[in-house]
Amino acid sequence: MKSQLLQLAFEIELQDGEKLTIPSSIVEGIGKGKWLITIQPKSQTGDRAHDAFLKSYSPEDEGLYDDY
Repeated sequence: MKSQLLQLAFEIELQDGEKLTIPSSIVEGIGKGKWLITIQPKSQTGDRAHDAFLKSYSPEDEGLYDDY
């Protein structure tokens, strides 16, 4: 069986004076082929979606929270 890494994502936070370093295990894992490497700032909004609660209850619970 042949396996292939399809996607790898890391979330980091750098403090003043810190520099980004990439672990050698990741660098060594990049071999022959085409690669897309993207670095982008994380959104400043909260980590949680505000509508997560609304999507978490089942249809049987519809109307259960209407009094609030």
